[in-house]
Amino acid sequence: MASPMIKRYLLALDRYKWPSLATLLGILGLSTVVALQPPPPPQYRAEGVLVQNAPIIALTATGTEVQQRGQGIISENFLLADVLLQQVAQELDRRGMAIAPDTLRNRTTVRLEGEENQVQRVAVVFRGADEDQAQLVLSLMFEAMVELSRVTNRARLQAIITALDDRLPAVEDDLRAAEQALEAYDRTEGPAIQAALDGSLLGSISGGQQQQRQNQIALAGLDSQIQSLQQRLGLSPGQAFTASALSADPIIAQLRSQILDTETQLRLLSPSLRESHPTIQSLRQNLAAYNTLLTERAQEVVGGQDLAALPSVSEVRQNSALDPARAALANQLVALSAERAALASQQQVLAQADGQLRQQYASLPNKQLERDRLAQQVALNQALYDQIQAKRIDAEAAAAETVSSLTVAEPPTVIVQADPPPNPIAVMAVGGLLGIVAAGAVVFLLDLLDSTARTPEDLQGIFADQAVPMLALVPTLTASSTQGWPMLYQPHNPDLEIYERLRSSLRQAGSLSEAGVAPRVVLVVSSRAGEGKTTSAFNLGIAAARAGRRTLVIEADLRQASCGHWLGVGLGPEAKAEPLHYYAGRQQSPIQLAPWVENLYLAPSPGPQPHPAAILESSEMDQFLTDARARFDLVLIDAPPLGSSNDALLLGAAGDGLLLVARPGVTDKAVLEALLEQLIDNEDLPVLGAMINAVDGLPAPAPTTTPAPAPQPLIRSIDF
Repeated sequence: MASPMIKRYLLALDRYKWPSLATLLGILGLSTVVALQPPPPPQYRAEGVLVQNAPIIALTATGTEVQQRGQGIISENFLLADVLLQQVAQELDRRGMAIAPDTLRNRTTVRLEGEENQVQRVAVVFRGADEDQAQLVLSLMFEAMVELSRVTNRARLQAIITALDDRLPAVEDDLRAAEQALEAYDRTEGPAIQAALDGSLLGSISGGQQQQRQNQIALAGLDSQIQSLQQRLGLSPGQAFTASALSADPIIAQLRSQILDTETQLRLLSPSLRESHPTIQSLRQNLAAYNTLLTERAQEVVGGQDLAALPSVSEVRQNSALDPARAALANQLVALSAERAALASQQQVLAQADGQLRQQYASLPNKQLERDRLAQQVALNQALYDQIQAKRIDAEAAAAETVSSLTVAEPPTVIVQADPPPNPIAVMAVGGLLGIVAAGAVVFLLDLLDSTARTPEDLQGIFADQAVPMLALVPTLTASSTQGWPMLYQPHNPDLEIYERLRSSLRQAGSLSEAGVAPRVVLVVSSRAGEGKTTSAFNLGIAAARAGRRTLVIEADLRQASCGHWLGVGLGPEAKAEPLHYYAGRQQSPIQLAPWVENLYLAPSPGPQPHPAAILESSEMDQFLTDARARFDLVLIDAPPLGSSNDALLLGAAGDGLLLVARPGVTDKAVLEALLEQLIDNEDLPVLGAMINAVDGLPAPAPTTTPAPAPQPLIRSIDF
């Protein structure tokens, strides 16, 4: 038995025999045309070699660099540039040979030899129509290639000089700016840096600290002297200054004398004279006037500095009555106090100066680093400027060394090349072999593009992937000799055994389901029309009826006409006009006995109907299916194909399971896979299994001699 792959290929070859034959004949004809072509004329090949070129004397680095870069850009596109080919074509036209640049490119072959980015040898071949033409063309191309390399190197050198000239002004400006920044920094921070470097800054800091220590010692001595004088006088420095100033003023001394005389007179006269006595009143007025004058004079002497410390005239009189010794001590206290204030002020100034010097000394490293950075920037800019200047001088000197990167090593030589004519028989044999391979490839490609399942193995693989049980493989059935339909009317037809096994497999599949009971109502469906769904339903019903089961086949495809004439059952026109009345049994019984098979009943379809979904969802149809389940042992519903409508799913609630029918050469694999995914997700209607029709290779049924029963003239029906 042939493998499934070979069987599928043979089927594809049978389907696509004309495209494959056309491919074979086309390639064979093309090879015949090639074999009958006259031998090609001889060709003239001009060959030559170019090698690297270098200047005799290389004194500049730029010249050597340009020369190396010129060798690195040598390629086939460079040597066959459009400008080069146009120049060669113009020169040939001037000499009387009209060859287009594209023709020159197509006839020229360039082979580069050498390491990567370093071509050392260039072999050039030109194929011409005659010897003189090939020689001349290749010679002109060699001249043009050498000149193009030289011009390219010179242009590259000029580009280097131009780039250096463009960059030099900016670099020079940067150098000048860096030098000016360094000069400005030296003017502002240079003295401080120099002072730190020669040690004068540290000397200033040390001298200031020494002076502060001396001042602190002097202040301590002054504080002890001032404290001693204060204890001896009982006065503060301010009070001593006030007392000394008041005691030294003659006016205050005179006023004190007058006040003393007046007070003496008042004391002498008070015992003998009353307070209202004019003399007493005059003395008291004089005393008040003297006190006022004393206070005003004291204010003038001390300048209002310490008047708050002299609230009364008695204190003014007391502070202005210093004796010469106390006055000398008071003056000494005032002098020491002034000296101490001067030292304290000097100490404060020294502390501020010391802080500034220390801050300047602390910032000295940053200043030094900043100056070093500016000096380094100047050095870098100067180095870049010097480098550009040196590079520019070197590039200008390299102009005298610039030469082409290529030179002719082997001048063009012409070789006559005559190819032998091909063997016609060999060409046709190769063409025939290629034609056979191409024809087979065409068949294989067309078969890959075809999504139809062509072999039973393809369908079995799809069912196995979806875990759908395979219940039966049915061979191709032959049509009945009398009716012309593949109905198994004969009781001893060997094909009935296949359907009997299918019925047993359905019962077993139902027993293994979740319900655990044999299915009583089975929907027979397919993915598309032409897969033998109706024939399978009728023959399965015949097999069940032959086995003694009271069987009903319901044609539920209301989009198509009834096939009841296969079983000798017809339908009146009133059923098509009123399908709901028909299923309700108001006009005639929808169930009729098949006249040629005992125990087999048929409910013909009143189709085609314009709205089949409304009929299938009607209460009349629901009641009809419920009564059918109760009256028959097995009900087979010939449902519409699922690929064209969802009418079969509307009957899912009335069925116990679903039998899927497929057929090689008709079933579409993509449609079937999508349909199986949809049915498996539908838990209300389990898939009991699948059957495959028209399976080739199964044992053929034995011929029967039993004549088919003659159709009866009357169609019997039963009451429902």
